[in-house]
Amino acid sequence: MFGKTYKWAVLAMLSCAFFFHQADRALFGLLTIPIQQDLGLSDVQIGWINTVLSWTLAAMTMVAGFAGDRCSRKWLITGSLIFWSLMTMCMGFVGEWRIFGLAVPAFFVVMFFRSIATGGGESFYAPSAMALLASHHRETRSIAFSVHQAALYVGLMTSGALVAWLLVALGGWRRVFIAFGGAGLLLGMFFIWGLRDGAGGVQQPAAGKGSLRDGLRAFFCNPSALCATAGFVAIVFVNNAYLFWAPKFAATKFAVDIGEAGKATMLWHHLFAFSAIILGGAVTDRLVRRLPRFRLGFQIVSLLLGAPCLVWTGFSPSWTAMVSMTAAYGVFRGFFEVNTHASVFDVVAPEHRSTVVGCMVMSAFFFGGLSGVAMGALSHRYGVRGFEIGFAVMGAAYALAAAVMAISFFCTFRRNRIVEAA
Repeated sequence: MFGKTYKWAVLAMLSCAFFFHQADRALFGLLTIPIQQDLGLSDVQIGWINTVLSWTLAAMTMVAGFAGDRCSRKWLITGSLIFWSLMTMCMGFVGEWRIFGLAVPAFFVVMFFRSIATGGGESFYAPSAMALLASHHRETRSIAFSVHQAALYVGLMTSGALVAWLLVALGGWRRVFIAFGGAGLLLGMFFIWGLRDGAGGVQQPAAGKGSLRDGLRAFFCNPSALCATAGFVAIVFVNNAYLFWAPKFAATKFAVDIGEAGKATMLWHHLFAFSAIILGGAVTDRLVRRLPRFRLGFQIVSLLLGAPCLVWTGFSPSWTAMVSMTAAYGVFRGFFEVNTHASVFDVVAPEHRSTVVGCMVMSAFFFGGLSGVAMGALSHRYGVRGFEIGFAVMGAAYALAAAVMAISFFCTFRRNRIVEAA
């Protein structure tokens, strides 16, 4: 198992873990109605649970990135998977608890296990996982990242149907959480034996060296890394608003059932994004060897082509046109996300990559998380017209990010580029 093909085994294992990572992230939203009915939680309380989850991820990912450059990435990933799976299983037992004789409302119990414990565990996955993938895949980095990212789309596309089936098969939302957590726990146990640090199974050489200051300088004093992060922030800004509001927008504007609207806006978008990310990885790895700036240019073009798709999604005059534009937006989103991390790793030394990923994710969750509130305020004030304005704003965010990334393409990339030994 630990021969020349082991790098593909690492990709398979991490893709499975990322599937559970994303499916678990979607799980609470898919089960919100039965959770509310059982525990008596209001919409406001559900909103706070999701908000605290985002804040926890933003805060802890920074810590996780720093740890990923100094500790065994294998054990950080494995420990993260086991811990968040256990906390997911605990969600099957939440309710009003009594601790030292004091009654703790179900709202606070759910917030602890879902927002703080599960979110804290999940935050330690991405920085170490992306850096570990990069250490195993050099010539095949984009295709590896694209396959790993595709697990996100598979998780989003299949989680709804899987949860619906489990609800019937297992007989309740609590058992669904236990089943998901149990499956993730088994995978984590396998990681103890099957996952190894670094290319060739050697612990990354930078572990234990450097300081937090060095890692932060590698991000905040690196103009090319900051420009790449601007694109990532735009992607998260748009994705958050789209995932939360697109079904309601489609249902309201075209007077269709919310189930049909959800299927149309989610299935086709993610299916086309999934296809684009697989194709884009192969194309990028082939061309970037001869054209080092191809990866960055590919992302800039994807943003520029995705921007009008977003605007036209909002202002589409017909149902067919709207669905077609969501699929087209998915294509350019997929082409960008092929290189989200790879473009940053082109300009960041290996010993600081986990820290830099932590900074990227923290920035994206902080700024990108504002889009859902902004879209909600626009729709509340202007109705459907507010949604249309919101999609135009999302298109503008893509265009602005492309302009910022162009600074790196034309001015700073050559100076900041890191050339790794074969």
